[in-house]
Amino acid sequence: MASPWTAALIALFAWWFFTGAILLVVRRADEGDAVAHGRNLVLAIPLCALGVAGLVISAAELTVANVYIGFLSALLIWGWIELAFLAGVITGPERRPCPPGLAGWARFSRAWHTVSHHELLLLLGLFAILTVTRTAENGIGFWTYLVLFVARISAKLNLFFGVPRINTEFVPQPLQHLKSYFRQGPITLAFPLGVTFLSITAACFAERLLAASTAAEITAFALLTALAALATLEHWLMVVPLPDAKLWRWMLPETTHTKDKTHEL
Repeated sequence: MASPWTAALIALFAWWFFTGAILLVVRRADEGDAVAHGRNLVLAIPLCALGVAGLVISAAELTVANVYIGFLSALLIWGWIELAFLAGVITGPERRPCPPGLAGWARFSRAWHTVSHHELLLLLGLFAILTVTRTAENGIGFWTYLVLFVARISAKLNLFFGVPRINTEFVPQPLQHLKSYFRQGPITLAFPLGVTFLSITAACFAERLLAASTAAEITAFALLTALAALATLEHWLMVVPLPDAKLWRWMLPETTHTKDKTHEL
């Protein structure tokens, strides 16, 4: 388990599995009753609590086992916050589509108010994890969450300012209004800035991986290098025409909308 290749594969699987699991829960809730999304969020609270407990326990000592626990615990906390957003429970005060022709600061301000509560919760989670791990021997939970946080902010900015490829098929029913704030078109300065920053982050973690002298350090920096590389790849998928949605589409139930489209063909 201390092999960097094993750690990288675990990071890849965790990225795929957690994303797929959240999409599956949200997709099934879309086909359920009116309170299905909220019910799923409440039922997932124990997983978030498990993440918090794992983060606190694993922070005390830097071992291979604690590195994996800290990494997965941060993903559990992050996953619950993402589920809260995709369920439409914690988003922002603005839930209406963007008016046609709205531009500039007015459009940015309105877009911010569609996700502001979620962004503030993410920031609160970042500070909470920093408080737990600031003086701890094992800080992988913080670095894992920070990579996800930066990548998420960069991705949202790129969707707002414009990218050539936007996959909207996984946008759940409670967030359909967000599509009107996306802009499909040429890349802007936000894209090279985001990709460059994430690429440098991955390179820095890779350099620390090569310099690591203990099994725990090797495992930690292999996980972080893989996670930062995946975040960079996700950005490139907003530009490069690859069928990335197929990674999860096969495991998700068809929505009523999808079935209707199939019957029309």
